[in-house]
Amino acid sequence: MSEFMGKNGFQWFVGVVEDRQDPQTLGRLRVRCLGYHTENLDKLPTSDLPWAHVMNPITSATVSGLGQTPLGAVEGTWVVGFFQDGSDAQQPIIIGTLPGVPSELPDIDSNKGFQDAVNGVYPKYKETDVNRLAVNSKTSSPQGTTEDNPHSSLTIRKADRTKSIGRADFNEVQAFMSDLDNQTLSGDDGTAFSEPETPYNATYPHNHVYESESGHIREIDDTPGAERIHERHASGTGYEIHPDGSKVTRVKKDNYDLVTGDDFAHIKGNSSTTVDGGVRVFVNADASTDDHNYTIEVGNNANVNIQVNKGNVNLVTNEGDINMKSGRNINIEATQGIRLQSQTVDISVSGQWTETTKDKTEVTTTHYMEAKSQTIIGNSEVDIDGARIDLN
Repeated sequence: MSEFMGKNGFQWFVGVVEDRQDPQTLGRLRVRCLGYHTENLDKLPTSDLPWAHVMNPITSATVSGLGQTPLGAVEGTWVVGFFQDGSDAQQPIIIGTLPGVPSELPDIDSNKGFQDAVNGVYPKYKETDVNRLAVNSKTSSPQGTTEDNPHSSLTIRKADRTKSIGRADFNEVQAFMSDLDNQTLSGDDGTAFSEPETPYNATYPHNHVYESESGHIREIDDTPGAERIHERHASGTGYEIHPDGSKVTRVKKDNYDLVTGDDFAHIKGNSSTTVDGGVRVFVNADASTDDHNYTIEVGNNANVNIQVNKGNVNLVTNEGDINMKSGRNINIEATQGIRLQSQTVDISVSGQWTETTKDKTEVTTTHYMEAKSQTIIGNSEVDIDGARIDLN
C-alpha cells in the first residue's frame, strides 16, 4: 500500500466555525473553509458542512472524560486545521484557533457564511481578539495614566469596592474599687477598615487570561512588580492574590465551609470580624461524650472584653454549674440593682467583710446568721466574732 493517511499529501485549511451543536457531544465543529466552501448559504447551508474534530493538547487525556473537554471555540471563531482524508476534504481536524482584529460584525440578514450567521453574537466588537485584561491599553498624559478600553469586570470591581467597615469598639472602663493597681481599663476606638484596591496593572504580554462566555474570568498575571492571581465568577464572587501575597475574597451571596475532619487556622497577627447580622455557634452538636468543649484561652497581658451597646448579656446553663474563679478581685458595678435568687447561699470569707449602704437595709429571713469577723453597722464598728444574730 503506497498511499495512506499521512503519506498522500497534507491538505490544510483556514476557516470559520458556524456550528458547535454536535449531536454526538464530541466537541466537533462545523467549519466553512476558505477556498473549499462558498460563502453563499443558499448553495451551501451550514447544516451541510462536515463536522470537524478538535485536537486537544498532549497534556489532556481526552478519554473517558479525563483531561479538558474539547470545547472553547464559538460561532465566528477562526480556526486552522487539516483534512485527514486529503483532497477529499470531508474529514477536517482542527488544530488551533486564530485571533485577529475583526473588520466587521456579524450580519444574520446577509445570507453569507464565514461568520456567526445563526446567532449574530461573535465577534462582539471590532478590536483585537485578545482579552482586554491582557491588553490593558493605556494612555499617558500630564494628568496621569488612564485605561483606554477597560474590561467591564475591572470597572465593576473598582466601583463595587467596600469601604469604611466598622470594627468592634470597646469603651474605656473606670475601675470602682480603690485597691486595683490599674484604675482604668483602656478602650479600643474600633478604627474602620476598607477592602484593598485591586493591584491590577497588567502589561502586555504578561497577563494570561481565560474568560468564558458568561463572564467567568481567570487571570494569572506575570507582569513584573504586579504579579497576581485572580479568579472571578460572573456574579462577582471571587478572590485575588496581590503581589505581596495578600488575598482578598468576595462572596456576593451565601458562603458555606463544610469540613469532614478537623479544621485548624493560625493567624500570626490580629483578626477582625464585622457581622451586620447575628452570630450563632453550636458546639458538640452530636452530644458526644468526647472532649468537645468550647474553650477560649487568652495569653498573658491581654483581656477578654465584651460590650453590649444596647441589650442584655445572658448566660444560661440548663444542666450544670456556672463556675467563676479569679486570680485577683471580682468587681461588679451596676447602675441600678443587683438581684440574686437561689435556694441557698453559701459565703465563706477568710478576711474582712465590709458592707456600705446609704439607705435603709432590710433583711427578712426565718434563719440565723453567724458572723466570724467584724461588721460595720452605721458608723460604728461592732465586734461580733462568734456571735449569732437571729433574723427571724
